[in-house]
Amino acid sequence: MKKIILAAFVSFLLIVGYAQTDYFPDTAWQIKSPAEMKMNKTLLDSAVKFAQLNENKYDRDLRIAILKSYINEPDFKIVGPTKERGGPAGVILKNGYLVAQWGDINRVDMTFSVTKSFLSTTTGLAIDKGLIKNVADKVNKYVWDDTYAGSHNSKITWDNLLTQSSDWSGTLFDQHDWADRPPKEGNIDDWKNRKLNEPGTFFKYNDVRVNLLAYSLLQVWRRPLPIVLKEKIMDPIGASTTWRWFGYENSFVNMDGIMMQSVSGGGHHGGGLFISAKDQARFGLLFLRNGKWKTQQLLSENWVKAVHQSSTTNKDYGYLWWTNASKKWKDVSSEIYYAAGAGGNYIVIDNEHDLVVVARWIDDNKMGDFMHLVVQSITN
Repeated sequence: MKKIILAAFVSFLLIVGYAQTDYFPDTAWQIKSPAEMKMNKTLLDSAVKFAQLNENKYDRDLRIAILKSYINEPDFKIVGPTKERGGPAGVILKNGYLVAQWGDINRVDMTFSVTKSFLSTTTGLAIDKGLIKNVADKVNKYVWDDTYAGSHNSKITWDNLLTQSSDWSGTLFDQHDWADRPPKEGNIDDWKNRKLNEPGTFFKYNDVRVNLLAYSLLQVWRRPLPIVLKEKIMDPIGASTTWRWFGYENSFVNMDGIMMQSVSGGGHHGGGLFISAKDQARFGLLFLRNGKWKTQQLLSENWVKAVHQSSTTNKDYGYLWWTNASKKWKDVSSEIYYAAGAGGNYIVIDNEHDLVVVARWIDDNKMGDFMHLVVQSITN
């Protein structure tokens, strides 16, 4: 009997010891030196310097940057908030500890399409809660207004929206699907009357359709998505109170007699998530820990794995997260995945090296080289 009790006690200690190996920050984030994390300080310092020297050329007045980017879109206008951005900033976490930082990591800035990965998370929460039974379900089973009417739109599934392969056709909050990043060939009549692709067969990066996902999730949650994100994710991981998630001035809908704003999945027309690098790092650490924060499983491990599986129409894209499957960053593992937004905004998850990297306002063409330097500091 004593042997059984002793064995049980030893097993308990092993379980407790294992559980304590994963570090999670409280209000203050523990800082570790590169030497403590068995990293090469010279290479890590070089990576940080590289990020600082290779600032994205995106205009610091983001209103101007947005207008320049989408000047060729018919009737383009900004209908959500914007703000001037800061300079290069970032955070590197190793084993959860802060090993490097640069710039103002507490500054709240627009993060453009990094917002999409937060939007994906609210979908995962809806799946976990049973509000959405299966990503293969057709969305019109949940959203019964005219949004998904017609022979084409009625076929669209949650999976199609998450992988940007729906080819939804329509107008949402005065924004036309065909006007988002139109081809260089043809004219407005050609774009309006184009042949539609079968849902799930063709990848097209399109913010109107991402905003459609946000609108559809609002119908499912019947609560503003920023509140869902705050209560289910951001508060439990200890994020600050400074982040905000905006929609457009004309994206308010009546939900149960209350006017609620349907948020946007990026800053294409303004709006989207405004957040600090430090809060982004906490979000990244949640994914590095497979949806678990301390003792709470905030997001199912199944969902975390699902978001970075290559989709059938684009192997570099999962559920509103990018992957490195085709080795765009050639000197970095194909297993990493990341959130990415215009202007050089990134949250990178590297499970192999127990690493989270947040980079802001870095030259997109230099991001692969930067990540190579960071990984080298671990492996050399």
